[in-house]
Amino acid sequence: MSPLELLAVVLNVLGVWLTARRIHWCWPVGIVAVLLYAWLFFHWKLYSDMLLQGVYAVLQGYGWWRWRQGLHEDGTVRVGPLPLREGAVSLALGAAGALGLGWLMHRHTDAALPWLDASLTCFSLVASFWAARKRIASWGLWIVLDCLYVGMFAYKQLYPTALLYAAFVVLAVYGLRLWQADLRRSLAGGATP
Repeated sequence: MSPLELLAVVLNVLGVWLTARRIHWCWPVGIVAVLLYAWLFFHWKLYSDMLLQGVYAVLQGYGWWRWRQGLHEDGTVRVGPLPLREGAVSLALGAAGALGLGWLMHRHTDAALPWLDASLTCFSLVASFWAARKRIASWGLWIVLDCLYVGMFAYKQLYPTALLYAAFVVLAVYGLRLWQADLRRSLAGGATP
């Protein structure tokens, strides 16, 4: 493990923990973390994931802006369910993106795992968009994606990053439970999530 990879791991864990706790500082921490991983993915020839990190940097800014709206009195973010139409449209876009990006990476690069990498990349964008919009369903999608990422990184013998994504699974379960509890409290109190 390189010192850069170790730093990226630590910042990513911190960012996801802050997200689970609904603390808006998760976004600037996340920006630094994704830029570090963009560099690492380039060197590992996981180009779709490298591109994903660049998009994540933009989404981090959007999430930071979006989360500053609709706060509870204690400064934490109000969360809500995923509307069916938004879920269906974004999953369809994720699938279309996976097919297009997978084909491009397979056809025009020396990407190590072009189809899997592209699919995980596109659906990670969906999960990130949902998280920025404060949708509880983002955590469920992250659980599935992070499990697949663990397998991909273990296959590539990138064990520290595989362990990071295993920790993300645990943090995603934690985040899901916290956000569901917050929504139940909001609904019980008559507040709009």
